[in-house]
Amino acid sequence: MVYNELGKTGIRISSIGYGAGHIGSDGMDEKTVENLLHYIIDKGINFIDTARGYGLSEERIGTFLSVKRRKDVVLCTKVGYGIEGVEDWTYDCIIKGVERALSVMKTDYLDIVLLHTCPQWILEKFDVVKALDDMKRKGLIKAIGYSGDNEDLEFALNINEFDCYEGSFNIFDQKKSAWVLDKIQSDNKGFIAKRPVANAPWRFNETPHGDYCEEYWHRMKKMNVDFKSVDPAEVALRFTCFTKGITSAIIGTTNTKHIDDNISFLEKGQLDTSLYFALKKAFFNNSQIWRSEV
Repeated sequence: MVYNELGKTGIRISSIGYGAGHIGSDGMDEKTVENLLHYIIDKGINFIDTARGYGLSEERIGTFLSVKRRKDVVLCTKVGYGIEGVEDWTYDCIIKGVERALSVMKTDYLDIVLLHTCPQWILEKFDVVKALDDMKRKGLIKAIGYSGDNEDLEFALNINEFDCYEGSFNIFDQKKSAWVLDKIQSDNKGFIAKRPVANAPWRFNETPHGDYCEEYWHRMKKMNVDFKSVDPAEVALRFTCFTKGITSAIIGTTNTKHIDDNISFLEKGQLDTSLYFALKKAFFNNSQIWRSEV
């Protein structure tokens, strides 16, 4: 497993992380979650990404970490909403959200906490940023940042207090490589890519109406990307992980074979240069009409 520095935080995270939204489902039992998390960590994935809005995910991570392996995990959660009796996206909501996450995940510190896709006007008020920074200064958080896309993310890039960012990036969502990733690198900050395989639109022969990948499916057709002679998941993951400026790419699954496959893809290294730049060209020939998927 390759590990990368998260900007200048001193935190080292695996180049693929685990998106823990899947373990928040009511349909999963505690033992299955425990076995899955052990498996992920044993394979060298040390970065786990969760959020207040991911069902029972934080609670189940807490059950796992309360007696096992906290030191082996870089834990990231996202806050800003869903605290009973407190208005969303306020100073108090952020403070109480962090306190809740600490309690639920049974830990005395959080490695990374991000504001979860709030709009620019919330960031402009700055109290939510100050709340995260105050908790960081108390030693309860090691790194803070923002999760979001498009104009909201572009505004957040100029907030000095932030250490890192999270947003969509994949073959069909490359706009950040035009300048956003360059700025993040020049500022010595980290970037975590969500949707690194674009929700796998190649699974569908016809428009997948209502699926998360529907927009990416249309882009795939417009770009005329042909996956017939290659493994699309492999190409997609290697494209994302080896794009300059990506610290880690989040994969979400409950299938251990998918975890093994993703690790083996990563071990193959960068894509062939001609394929990599062909995919970039195919995107940017259409990019004037495409925004990042939030």
